[in-house]
Amino acid sequence: MEREGGVGMIEGPFLVLVVVGILGAGLVAGVFYGFSAFVMRGLAALPPAQGVAAMNSINVAAVRPAFMAVFAGSAALSVVIAVVTFVVWPGEGKVELLLGSVLYLAGSFGLTIVANVPRNDRLARLTPGAPEAAAYWPAYVREWTFWNHIRTVASATAALLYTAALA
Repeated sequence: MEREGGVGMIEGPFLVLVVVGILGAGLVAGVFYGFSAFVMRGLAALPPAQGVAAMNSINVAAVRPAFMAVFAGSAALSVVIAVVTFVVWPGEGKVELLLGSVLYLAGSFGLTIVANVPRNDRLARLTPGAPEAAAYWPAYVREWTFWNHIRTVASATAALLYTAALA
């Protein structure tokens, strides 16, 4: 089906990919939002040894299939959406699809790798009750949360851009 004046609208399997992309980016944005809105505040209110131990436990639990399938799967799907957009080049929504893919890949997945994971790795090497852990904990919370705010906005904006492509 073609729209007047356009090459074509998003439909069929490509529509399914975009809808799943919306769902994936939205779910990831929700997880990140929860951390920004209350999880990190709750952890920061704990004594450093407890906060470090709890965050290390959360970081181990996060790399299990339930979250990683959505998080990494959405990154892979963003690549597929970008490639299909270049191939199909829909008359409408192409800019939104490409921007949404770039935002998710760079602002959510990429930032996780370059900003949040290195901080998680450093935290994991510290003994929760050690003076080094107590000294690092306030900086960790501040820096990790800053980057998480950006990941939250990037993931949510990617979902919004994918949705706008369908309008």
